[in-house]
Amino acid sequence: KQVSVLRERNVDMRHRLNALTANARENDRLYEQTRTLVLALLEARDLDGLYQAFMDSMARDFKVEHASMILFGDKDSAGTCRMESLEAARFEIGALLKVNKPVCGVLRKEELSYLFPDASDIGSAALMPLCSSGELGLIAVGSSDAEKYSSNMGTLFLTHIAEIIVRLLPRLDP
Repeated sequence: KQVSVLRERNVDMRHRLNALTANARENDRLYEQTRTLVLALLEARDLDGLYQAFMDSMARDFKVEHASMILFGDKDSAGTCRMESLEAARFEIGALLKVNKPVCGVLRKEELSYLFPDASDIGSAALMPLCSSGELGLIAVGSSDAEKYSSNMGTLFLTHIAEIIVRLLPRLDP
């Protein structure tokens, strides 16, 4: 009986070790993708370059279905980067901005429409407000899979990317 119990524990430990190893591989892959993105962000010379580096990396490296970077400010100063007024953002997604931390999961249809105006098939999203001494904007990623981004997922890499962007924005703001 003891040998049988030990065998079961051994099998359980192997499964746990395999899960930990798979998680470590995934984190290593995410780290490499994030490192590549951070280097591209650091090379940006203006807001359009920052925006393009973010969007390109989300599509190419992270293989994200939908990505969005919205900065709060004057729409007239926008190039390719999406600029919105803070008041409009608060009206549309105010509850998501209030927490000043990552939000993941299934969002309301109106919130998804604001974050991803060109996409109609989004089931779940993850977003991170860009905040320093005030609200600067937000970054968001979305998926047609309603379970891809859930409230119990880790947001370390999304938070890290947002912190980098927040530190770069004052240098790139016209």
